[in-house]
Amino acid sequence: MFFDALIITSLFSIFAISHSILASQKLKEKLTEKFGDRIAFYRMFYNLLSIFILLFIYKISPKPDYIIYDLSFPFDVIIVLLQICSVIALFWVFKSINSNEFLGFSQIKRFRNKTYNCNELDEKMELRFDGFFKYSRHPIYLFTSLFLILRPTMDFFYLIFLINILLYFYIGSYYEEKRLLLIFGDAYKNYQANVPRIFPNIKLFIKK
Repeated sequence: MFFDALIITSLFSIFAISHSILASQKLKEKLTEKFGDRIAFYRMFYNLLSIFILLFIYKISPKPDYIIYDLSFPFDVIIVLLQICSVIALFWVFKSINSNEFLGFSQIKRFRNKTYNCNELDEKMELRFDGFFKYSRHPIYLFTSLFLILRPTMDFFYLIFLINILLYFYIGSYYEEKRLLLIFGDAYKNYQANVPRIFPNIKLFIKK
């Protein structure tokens, strides 16, 4: 199973590297220079391509028939309920941000209305401090991680894939924040100093 884990990790690395390159500031700036306000379509293209690559990697990855654990009643029900709670929390976070901007719909609408600002590149960035952003700088990563971790049944393939995803969230958030520091400067630097990157600090809840 070592080689299966190595293959799964190598395939996931293809997704991680391509995802990071496509998200890079330099690439977006070059595309904006070449295509102008048509960069408005990039965010949706980026999202769809990322989903396609991830599904393709999942399809071709080896899937050893090995179950690590399978929770019995009532523990399986408890885990599923917690998983549902993480999904509800994820929708709550999406509601607090501009989900149409995140998905790429707003950009295309501005392009069609001829109001697109190329300086925004593929997304109009907003700095949020309210809601769950008071406890985690990346609540989308947080609740997605919880949803993926909370499994009533865990097989070998899923465990390796999960470890890769969690590592990518953490490493990817580092490079994402470098871009946010360039955009928002000291405001984001102060935010970093007071709020954990992904997993909340219990002391923050006690303070509030």
